[in-house]
Amino acid sequence: MTQNTPFRCGTVAIVGRPNVGKSTLLNHIMGMKLSITSRKAQTTRHRLLGIHTTPDTQFLFVDTPGFQQKHINALNKTLNKTVTQVLNEVDVVLFVIEPMHLGDADKIVLNLLPKNKPVLLVVNKADLMGDKGNLLPLIQDFDLLFPFAAIVPVSAKKSLYLDELLSAVRVHLPEQAAIYGEDEITDKNERFLAAELLREKAFRFLGEEVPYGITVEIEKFEMEGNLRRIHAAFIVDKESQKPMLIGKGGEKLKKISTEARQDMEKLFDGKVWLETWVKVKGGWADDERALKSLGY
Repeated sequence: MTQNTPFRCGTVAIVGRPNVGKSTLLNHIMGMKLSITSRKAQTTRHRLLGIHTTPDTQFLFVDTPGFQQKHINALNKTLNKTVTQVLNEVDVVLFVIEPMHLGDADKIVLNLLPKNKPVLLVVNKADLMGDKGNLLPLIQDFDLLFPFAAIVPVSAKKSLYLDELLSAVRVHLPEQAAIYGEDEITDKNERFLAAELLREKAFRFLGEEVPYGITVEIEKFEMEGNLRRIHAAFIVDKESQKPMLIGKGGEKLKKISTEARQDMEKLFDGKVWLETWVKVKGGWADDERALKSLGY
């Protein structure tokens, strides 16, 4: 950073319909797996801060749940409320879409976007469009829909054009000192991140319906030197979901737990001893008291 370059620091919301690549975008900007991903909607259930610090900027990215129109229960009403709250609190908004078309679900999120702050349209999976020129008609269409501060095509998965995106965001951030230390990467603790990694694996290994009735509760998290001892309960909505999660001879639960533990060891840079089991808590996703006790 030169003497003439002011330091900038500000908050950036990443919003869009479910399963459009918001968490993948955050992870590739961060250069590490911070936010969980799967092909299923509702994978992201919490607002998650990703702190990305460069010599002249501290970007505070807020990954939000996808705005839901399906499975409307107390849980999803809470998630949708999180999205609208974040939009009102941040300095810049990234509205993430896929390049092929702007569907009804995208248009619902479009209608939530604030008119009083810079909103950048991020066209993810732009590599699927081939030549960049193929995006021009699409960009012209979007320009008519909303006064975007910039339109940036990227490929989150392939880490393409992310530097261009960061440059486009930086100019809209306030000139101020960094809020977090340069080695900090998130405001969430390891207990939270462990639960998220377990839930991600459950989403990846189970069928379509079961994951929406699953959450994870860390019942004990202890440090012994560099070893983390973690006791975690998968909470399901119905008794019939329990055997689906456990699998024949416990194989599915073992596979989910093993892969989650390996990801935890990478993220925490230390050994993890993990014990998991399954509990039934009927109707938890539609019970506001249960949601609060589970951190939603």
